[in-house]
Amino acid sequence: MTRFQMENNGEQIKKFVFGKQNTTEPAEKLEIVIPELLLPGYSFYTWPSAPILAWFLWERRLSLINKRVLELGAGTALPGILAAKCGAHVTLSDCTTLPKTLQHIQRCCRLNGLAPGKDIEVIGLTWGLFLDQIFQLGPVDLILGSDIFYDPSVFEEILVTVSFLLEANPQAKFLFAYQERSADWCIETLLKKWNLSCNVISLDNLSAELGVDPQELMGNHTIHLLEVTRRS
Repeated sequence: MTRFQMENNGEQIKKFVFGKQNTTEPAEKLEIVIPELLLPGYSFYTWPSAPILAWFLWERRLSLINKRVLELGAGTALPGILAAKCGAHVTLSDCTTLPKTLQHIQRCCRLNGLAPGKDIEVIGLTWGLFLDQIFQLGPVDLILGSDIFYDPSVFEEILVTVSFLLEANPQAKFLFAYQERSADWCIETLLKKWNLSCNVISLDNLSAELGVDPQELMGNHTIHLLEVTRRS
């Protein structure tokens, strides 16, 4: 994956290129552009976990066709946009009380040829609150999250929401990537509390066949990929 940054009216535009680096075949390559705003807040920047999750999805793109995907805490929505471009029916969500974030997600979609409300959905969904939006979601096959576990004070709110969604969709999975920031942060107790089980997915061979070095994608960060399901 290569990335380019350009300045445009105070905005940084990043281009993420997925696929074989030496091919011109459209079916083997996907380009996604993400605008980043120089504003305070977490949601206007593409954090290091998002490209890792997006690459993992790209390598399994055929399995995404017609899947119903929900991204939590979407921010700049790189994984969700990739899933939509690969044929999934995607809903992007972020906090209901952050209208500028939701507007920015819509802009990210439009820049990638996805019309909000037509090709992709963008909704407000606040972790831990059971408002109309969560009941109106409909069936979900896959829940995504990238770097949403950054503040321990909201860990339980996230998992309460995930537990509710997985109970309503027993066949679904929650796939999330996170950047390790503290060895003291742990969600194991919360997973047991909310009847969830978790498996670590190895990233050792991520994109090796495509000539992409996983460590280059991660930079100096330690990033993990996990899959959460409902306990039987």
